[in-house]
Amino acid sequence: MARVLVPLADGCEELEAVTVIDILRRGGIEVVSAGLGARGTPVRASRGTVLLPDTALDEALRHDYDMIVLPGGLPGADHLNGDARIRARLQDMARRENYIAAICAAPKVLADAGLLKGRRATSYPGALSAQQRQGVDYREDSAVVQDGNLITSRGPGTAMDFALALVEILAGKAKRDDVETGLVRPAR
Repeated sequence: MARVLVPLADGCEELEAVTVIDILRRGGIEVVSAGLGARGTPVRASRGTVLLPDTALDEALRHDYDMIVLPGGLPGADHLNGDARIRARLQDMARRENYIAAICAAPKVLADAGLLKGRRATSYPGALSAQQRQGVDYREDSAVVQDGNLITSRGPGTAMDFALALVEILAGKAKRDDVETGLVRPAR
């Protein structure tokens, strides 16, 4: 079974975080949500929803993952971007060619970690500065963009498409279709 790490920071976009966690779990994928603070510390999302991560990031980083998914939202993405542990894990996963995914404002974390240059990507409009977009094949009209092991998406409105694409990557199209049908969404 695939294993996915979803780091949660104060100010994350709850619609993106919860949708990704929920849809991946519906797909039979093990998801570990990890807060940046101590174990048991709640995360207050961008709209005031309080999330309780499964564990603390320090504990979560003791394990290997097939994928890391960064929810967006502000200032959540900025908190992820400022965390050296997140940057180190992203760079390690990129070296090992594991999957790296980010939605909304979180692709800025990938850009600042040097992972977007020469790659196709998207983000929330205006989330990436001109400097961060330099050398990136930026797809502003695409809901979800996959370039090898890198997957990016636009924002809250594309969260379900993003999460379903991640299920397909990790568990196959048949599993994605099963999950999508169970959500009363027509399979694509």
